[in-house]
Amino acid sequence: MKNIILFGPPGSGKGTQAKTLEQQHGLIQISTGDLFRYELGNQTELGVLAQSYMSKGKLVPDEVTIKMLERKYNEHTAAVGVILDGFPRTVAQAVALDKMMETRGEEIAMLISMEVDEEELVQRLLLRGIDSGRADDANEGVIRKRLQVYQDETHPVLDYYAEQGKVIRINGMGSVDKVFAKLVETVGV
Repeated sequence: MKNIILFGPPGSGKGTQAKTLEQQHGLIQISTGDLFRYELGNQTELGVLAQSYMSKGKLVPDEVTIKMLERKYNEHTAAVGVILDGFPRTVAQAVALDKMMETRGEEIAMLISMEVDEEELVQRLLLRGIDSGRADDANEGVIRKRLQVYQDETHPVLDYYAEQGKVIRINGMGSVDKVFAKLVETVGV
């Protein structure tokens, strides 16, 4: 199984591209946002545990998130590959993910970094805010803060996988179709 991390800041197109790879090439998209919504919405044991942290204003521990990810991953053992979208967000999560993969005799094959200029990201997110009604995408100040948090907390994950020689950067600028063509070539599906 080919395990891929689709990586980039908010608005870089990760979710859009991962969904298309799933639909057209049989790769399974695992989005941590979707995982949390499912677990919380269905009041699963892990969802209840996660909610107990969230209701106190605390971050959900990495171990809980990894267990959610592993459960979803186990549902798709016959898949061509898995695309992780939105995970890992920290180096600690990347280390935990690698340990999970190692226990399975697998590994992350590559981290594909979607490279997009900051001003383009801001414009994409503002447009998404209009189209989707998402409050976090409607305010430029909030968007810039999210991009800074990404740089400070999430971008180090790229360095972690770069040390393993697993990072591939692709230009995420341009049309969705052009970026998708680059992605398909990179993934090799």
